[in-house]
Amino acid sequence: MSNPAENNKRALSIDALRGYAILTMVLSGTIAFGILPAWMYHAQTPPPTNEFDPTVFGITWVDLVFPFFLFAMGAAFPFSIGKRLEKGFSKWKISAENIFRGCQLTFFAIFIQHLYPWVISSPPDPRAWLITLSAFALMFPMFMRLPWKMPEWLRYAVKLAAFGAGIWMLLTVNYANDRSFALAYSNIIILVLANMAIFGSLAYILTAKNKLARLAILPFILAVFLGKDTDGSWQQAVFNFSPLPWMYKFYYLKYLFIVLPGSIAGEYILEWMGKSDEYTGKKRKNRTAIAMLLISFALILCNLIFLFTRLTVVNLIVTSALLIAGYFLLKSSQSVDEALWKKLFTAGAYLLMLGLFFEAFEGGIRKDHSTYSYYFVTSGLAFMALIFFSVVCDYLNCKKSVSFLVMAGQNPMIAYVGASMVVLPILQLIGVGPLLEKMLSNPWMGFLRGLLITGLVTLMTMLFTRIKWFWRT
Repeated sequence: MSNPAENNKRALSIDALRGYAILTMVLSGTIAFGILPAWMYHAQTPPPTNEFDPTVFGITWVDLVFPFFLFAMGAAFPFSIGKRLEKGFSKWKISAENIFRGCQLTFFAIFIQHLYPWVISSPPDPRAWLITLSAFALMFPMFMRLPWKMPEWLRYAVKLAAFGAGIWMLLTVNYANDRSFALAYSNIIILVLANMAIFGSLAYILTAKNKLARLAILPFILAVFLGKDTDGSWQQAVFNFSPLPWMYKFYYLKYLFIVLPGSIAGEYILEWMGKSDEYTGKKRKNRTAIAMLLISFALILCNLIFLFTRLTVVNLIVTSALLIAGYFLLKSSQSVDEALWKKLFTAGAYLLMLGLFFEAFEGGIRKDHSTYSYYFVTSGLAFMALIFFSVVCDYLNCKKSVSFLVMAGQNPMIAYVGASMVVLPILQLIGVGPLLEKMLSNPWMGFLRGLLITGLVTLMTMLFTRIKWFWRT
């Protein structure tokens, strides 16, 4: 009998993790604000005002969304870059391609931020909804490889024309509140991803096949952050220097603490995909798989609960117990699947414990302003989430039950803008807007509103993925 993992030509676990991150990102942005429990928002923006308060410590499920996406981005490097290196492509060529990709993501960040409906009109009116829908449609020739047969020069001509039309739109649209076009006005999440596409990929290219060298980059970044407040220091000069402040800040490089560990997880999975296994002892192995499923989930849940409620001692004890249980469970791994989980678990356990030891530093863990505990803890939990999806997707082969995550993860750019640039504009134009507004006054209905919008975004993304209309940079 063959191992279920052997039948997978693609590591669905990475897609599922990315899909989970992008859809929960949509959900967190569409639920009602100010009336749900505090753990339903970023820990540092508690209800009822949802105003930023850096004195609040802890994390919620919302605070895991962005680091999980960054981790999945890093996990994709061995597939998108590593395989090209193995085929003999020049490092210079691959580096140039990834710099260009970062530039396209930067344009994407600026474009969508300017053409959100509430930026065009406040409050949004039919004109704003229609302009936003037009901007969404325009991004297909910008970021999608056109499915029709045509000469390559014509493809580039269409793409250039689409970008030209997009620039014209940015410069000529009348914005609300006397706003005008500005390069510095961009979507911060996408801008960070653009920086990671450039600097994360360059770090991977320089250290491909050398995990320790890749991790060795991080202490130097840490040193600049620790020295940035010393007046007259070269660390301060490096931290503050930016030739293009609207595109790059050294501050963004802190997220390499999540992206680079993600690239190591991707290498582990790529190595697993290249191995075969004699699938024996199915019953015992299934028990191990289910146990790892429960342990990885429990580690994420317990850290969210106890760090949010500030029961840090209890969290350390429970986390240590779960990690010890996982260690002994995988100690004598006998299959390629168990060997993969052991590698992922070992790396995740190290980062998670490192983050918990750093927890009291900088006052406590928080997303904003992000602490070193946050980077290490969320990276460790991302490893655990990847184990969870590895068991579900790549071992137990539950493809149908997680297909909505996988398909969203394969088309994340469309999913990211789906709510603001498609679903909400259409619902407003067909007259459903007043009902959506009424749902914001009740906690249960406010959460249901988020579920409905996220569900529509999911269906839309699945449709485009199924017909192979992907946005890529």
